[in-house]
Amino acid sequence: MQKIGLFPGSFDPFTKGHEVVVRKSLSVFDEVIIGIGVNSQKKSMFSLDSRKSHIASLFLDCDNVRVLDFQKLTVEFCKDISATHIIRGLRNSQDFEYEKSIAHMNHAISNIETVFFLTDPEFGAINSTIIREIHRNGAAIDKFVTNANILVG
Repeated sequence: MQKIGLFPGSFDPFTKGHEVVVRKSLSVFDEVIIGIGVNSQKKSMFSLDSRKSHIASLFLDCDNVRVLDFQKLTVEFCKDISATHIIRGLRNSQDFEYEKSIAHMNHAISNIETVFFLTDPEFGAINSTIIREIHRNGAAIDKFVTNANILVG
C-alpha cells in the first residue's frame, strides 16, 4: 500500500518553512499532496492560481509531489485522494498545542493519523500572516518565500 501524505493549508503564501516540511516528509511518504484549502468566506491576498503555480514551481524536481485544491473538510479530502496521513509543520510549542488538538479531532472523526515535522530553526519565526503584512507594505518577501516572483508577478 502506497503511503500518501496530505499537507493541507491555505498557503497564502507558501513559505520557506512550508517547503522544508514538504522536503522532509518526502523521506517518509511515497507521495505528498500539497492541498490548498479554499474557504469562500476568507479573502486571500494571493490568488489560488498564483499559489498553485508558485508551489508547483518549487517541486519541479519531485515527481512524487502534487498540488491540488479542495473545499471541504481536510479528512474528507484525505479520503478522496486516498491519503493515509495528514502532514503538519511545527515551528514552536504553541504550534504543537494548536496542531495536537486538530490532530485529535481529525483522528476521532476519521482514524487518519497526523505526522508532525519540525521546520528548520532559521524558519521558526516565519509565518504567512507576517509575510502578507510585509508584502502589503511594499517590502520584498523573497527572504521568506522561495521564487516569490512567481507568486507576486
